[in-house]
Amino acid sequence: MAAAQNGHGGAYRRLLAEVSTWLTRYFQRRLPPGEVDDAVQETLLAIHRRRHTYDPQFPLGPWLAAIAKHKWVDQLRSLGRRPFDELPESLSVGDHEASVVSSSVLASLLEELRPAQAQAILLVKVQGYTIEDASGETGLSPSAIKMNIHRGLARLTAFIEKSADVE
Repeated sequence: MAAAQNGHGGAYRRLLAEVSTWLTRYFQRRLPPGEVDDAVQETLLAIHRRRHTYDPQFPLGPWLAAIAKHKWVDQLRSLGRRPFDELPESLSVGDHEASVVSSSVLASLLEELRPAQAQAILLVKVQGYTIEDASGETGLSPSAIKMNIHRGLARLTAFIEKSADVE
């Protein structure tokens, strides 16, 4: 800062770059993400306007922190004055009950299968793996994956048909 006060342009650019990095971290911990860049820019402008008040006999950190703190408070005040949009009464939130029930039913059905069959069905039919990817994941051959899927689905069909809970 002392070199920047004496007119050394390179030192001033370096100072602003280093201060900008510090300010970004400072404001990221204190402000919402959308407000950080504005706070950094406002603070850099304040530093530029007040650079003549810095006394090189004292450390730069406290001088910089005081300016940053004042700009942080200013930013918080401006956030408090901004109007916010009310949420509409008709705002609907999706019902997740069907997904939770489906997931629970699927887990209980897969428990009825042999582990290799359940894993093959889960990888290929639920998670979308290709037969080759499932083969690589499990260490089984592609034909063994296909066979486990076929036999597992047949077993699930038979189990569901016997079940009294089917609607």
